[in-house]
Amino acid sequence: MRILIASDKFKGSATGAEVAAALRDGIRSVREDAVIEQVPVADGGEGTVDAALAAGFTADAAEVTGPVGDPVTARFAVRGRQAIIEMAAASGLDVLPGGVRAARAATSRGTGDLIRAALDRGCISIVLGIGGSANTDGGAGMLQALGVSLTDASGRSFPAVARRSHPWRRWTSRVWTRRIAEAEIVLASDVDNPLLGERGAAAIFGPQKGASVADVAELDAALAHFAELLEQQPGVRPSISAAGSGAAGGVGYAALAVLGARREPGVEVVQRLTGLADRVVGADLVITGEGSLDDQSLGGKTPLGVAAVARAAGVPVIAVCGRSTLDAGAVASAGFARVYALSEIEPDSAKSIANAKSLLVDVGRRIAADLF
Repeated sequence: MRILIASDKFKGSATGAEVAAALRDGIRSVREDAVIEQVPVADGGEGTVDAALAAGFTADAAEVTGPVGDPVTARFAVRGRQAIIEMAAASGLDVLPGGVRAARAATSRGTGDLIRAALDRGCISIVLGIGGSANTDGGAGMLQALGVSLTDASGRSFPAVARRSHPWRRWTSRVWTRRIAEAEIVLASDVDNPLLGERGAAAIFGPQKGASVADVAELDAALAHFAELLEQQPGVRPSISAAGSGAAGGVGYAALAVLGARREPGVEVVQRLTGLADRVVGADLVITGEGSLDDQSLGGKTPLGVAAVARAAGVPVIAVCGRSTLDAGAVASAGFARVYALSEIEPDSAKSIANAKSLLVDVGRRIAADLF
């Protein structure tokens, strides 16, 4: 039997590669002759660079401005003149000093630094995966790193931190944005939220970044002010309501409005990089998964993308997760023959997270026992 494992990370517990390795070990402890292949997948967030490296890209790195100003070394992947960038590596929650969240102060400047590094390497095609961000600055920091100068009426420059009544009045655009105009920018994201309002960057994602109720209102007003400034400038595309403009604290907005990016579902971008569709052909089973299988997963997360590819090839697919809140109907509609959850073995979520790898080995044994 040939089994293909294409799982996303279990956040806080195991990388996608570690999930696949644990499942492989469990299956082979029951059936040593099982042919098991691992394909790294992601949805545009953490793990996207690893997937590109596994697909033949070369690792590179640059020192960039971290989300609260401290220097951070961020990896990216290059093949030919194409670069794969993870915003999380430069401006993400996971690189905040001490893990202390700073919803109102965090900047996306490091993401702009990382784009500049890719341009310096001669890349003209850049995939920007924007999951896991720490900022809600509308992408102002990213734009400043790329040569956009934001000043007041007296010509004084201001830091790229969102405020309700910011004194920005003018902008000038220098060499970096001209170079970007010649590059292809793909915004790899499954988020379709607009920039502002009850489904916007501040309201939906701000609390995850440490924003209070008052902070959310302040940030939403600041984003509206920033967008009003930008859309007065020549060449800026109106993008406040565009799907994905609310992604990554408004970096999606800045990328769409100013950098001319186009948005694509992150899971589809990664599938192309790894050649998932070709590798599924001829498999007897596909195993996919992520930490939490829930209603949000149905909106286009990695397991659903993998299931769609497997279904198109006529290959059965099962999902493995830390926990699942999907009922039987939703599981069937998603295309999964079955779902295996770590919570079925260890109901205590803290213990499940701490012991995810060993529990995944147990799940692998269960899958093998059910299959054979």
